[in-house]
Amino acid sequence: MENIPAYVSLVFILTTFATVAILLQAIKAVGLDDIPSKLLVFALPLWIVFQTVLAIGGFYQQTDSTPPRIVFFGVLPPVLLIALYFIFFRASFIEKLPLRLLTAIHLVRIPVELTLYWLFGAGQIPRIMTFEGANFDVVSGILALIIMFVAFRGGKTNRPLIIGFNLVGLVLLAIIVTIAALSVESPMQQLSFDQPNRAVSFFPYIFLPTIIVPIVFASHLFALYKSLRGNLQ
Repeated sequence: MENIPAYVSLVFILTTFATVAILLQAIKAVGLDDIPSKLLVFALPLWIVFQTVLAIGGFYQQTDSTPPRIVFFGVLPPVLLIALYFIFFRASFIEKLPLRLLTAIHLVRIPVELTLYWLFGAGQIPRIMTFEGANFDVVSGILALIIMFVAFRGGKTNRPLIIGFNLVGLVLLAIIVTIAALSVESPMQQLSFDQPNRAVSFFPYIFLPTIIVPIVFASHLFALYKSLRGNLQ
């Protein structure tokens, strides 16, 4: 992509792998011998390679399809996988994920928001997708840092704080995902026609909707499920 400094892509790639690394630590805590753990450890690298090949090959840059290609080939598979885990692996996997690591994952939202700001400056996403516009998702990253210190003190977990944090995080995530989706160049575009959301069609920024957002979304859902059931481990 033109006009984007190399450090922006580097920061974003490191952020993506930090997200995956924290998830892998959570999976390791569950146990690598379990079927749901093996499935994720096997699928994650394949998914990263698959999205890289599609993005570099220009597959997502075809903007005339309805809905956009990224919906069926980038977003829908992770959503279906999350649903699969809720249906079949609640007790064997979700219940065993550490709440502390499910919270730590959201720290990556701080460098993600910085990346979005830089991409706006390079003309690749609209202002509305940054913290100068209508995207306040950076608050979730800052709150995660605070929650890490406050909600897990003295060997006890503050259940109301965890529940509140995840509810707020889900709302903020839903807002930016909606804005981003409506700003993508496609026949369904509704926002930001002067400077649409182009970046997510290219490598490495395709990792935002296909890897980072699904992991963040799943972490909120899994943490809420555990907390509401009283499982505070």
